[in-house]
Amino acid sequence: QVQLVESGGGLVQAGGSLRLSCAASVSIFSINYMGWYRQAPGKQRAQVAAITGGSTTNYADSVKGRFTISRDNAKNTVYLQMNSLKPEDTAVYYCRVFYMGNYRWGQGTQVTVSS
Repeated sequence: QVQLVESGGGLVQAGGSLRLSCAASVSIFSINYMGWYRQAPGKQRAQVAAITGGSTTNYADSVKGRFTISRDNAKNTVYLQMNSLKPEDTAVYYCRVFYMGNYRWGQGTQVTVSS
């Protein structure tokens, strides 16, 4: 079973940047799907960005051009670089992977963007 640990969240002013990390307890070399989701209070959890094993990426329209997802297989880590942050980016951010036939979630990390 894979464990996912997110880090890098915090409080930042609008226009600032944060980099989230999601460290997996297993090798991610063979994990084809890794994604970042977010959930704001009163809203459903939604995918923000995803990356495949071949490093194909896709993004929600709301973050295109501002967020970048990447993976480092040697470090078993997936990253989310977030630039030009807006107050509406405030949410708990979760890492999700498809591993051994199941989706697995991390515990989440809070991102708060002040105006």
